[in-house]
Amino acid sequence: MTLTVSRPSEKGRALPPGARPSRRRSRREALVALAFLAPDVLGLLVFLVLPMAVALLVSLFAVDGFGNYTFAGLDNFRQMADDPLLQKSVLVTLTFLVLYVPLVFVFSLGLALLVRDPYPGVGLVRAALFLPNVVSLVVVGVLWQFMLVDKQGVMTAILDPIGLGDISWLGDPTFALLTLVLISVWFLMGYQMLIFLAGLKDIPGEYYDAARVDGANAWQRFRHITWPLLKPTSFFVLITSIVNSVTGLQAFDLVYVMTQGGPANSTSTIVFYTYQQAFQFSNYGYAAAITAATVGFLVVVTGVMFAVTRGGRFNVN
Repeated sequence: MTLTVSRPSEKGRALPPGARPSRRRSRREALVALAFLAPDVLGLLVFLVLPMAVALLVSLFAVDGFGNYTFAGLDNFRQMADDPLLQKSVLVTLTFLVLYVPLVFVFSLGLALLVRDPYPGVGLVRAALFLPNVVSLVVVGVLWQFMLVDKQGVMTAILDPIGLGDISWLGDPTFALLTLVLISVWFLMGYQMLIFLAGLKDIPGEYYDAARVDGANAWQRFRHITWPLLKPTSFFVLITSIVNSVTGLQAFDLVYVMTQGGPANSTSTIVFYTYQQAFQFSNYGYAAAITAATVGFLVVVTGVMFAVTRGGRFNVN
């Protein structure tokens, strides 16, 4: 004998098997979903979409320090092509990106692998690695600036035995940007480590057990199990690292606190240069044009990466 269980309707009446909920119930569920999504959507509109729209609008005007707006069309964008300081800032930003993204990726993934398996004190190690990320980046910049003072800082005493004590890490254009990159990696690798750690925890342990039974060593387990299943997480870390290297706090806060774009504009990132144009020279229209171009660049790069990797799935078949 086969029993058939009927689903109760929203009014208490039994629905025949296979029947769909009423339109009223579907509409109510849609409204509930919209109510939960409304705060996030409102936040995106107010704090992201609206400022971007205003910046794009202001970029079409010439704005002086007295608040007078004069329509300039695309003149601000044409000025960008003839601005050597902007071109220098673009080069500095791209250099920062090329150095920072692979370094923070490799270090954060390596740390996540080190603290993935439980052992005595692993919780304390994870907390210590993440600790720099809970400190204000301004405070971090001040502390590192103090430690990197030429001939008197702590780092001079530490590096002197290996012959690096005489280097002016913030005063030499050759090393200033690299110094900011390394501090940024140290500051953010703990946060990226937690993201990788979450991805590693989602990989079933049975896969590793089966690989060990088949005689796979650590590298083979990483290559054939960990890395393929970690690709979506890696894609997220890669995207956020690219955005952070162009418009993140370390691209402005560290520069503002530690170098002010110097020496010789060697650390003047595009975000810092935009700040200078807007708040030091009151050239708001030009600053808005730079902002619009920067956002456009990030949108194109992100879109290309989504298209090439199939949204982080890396399935090109």
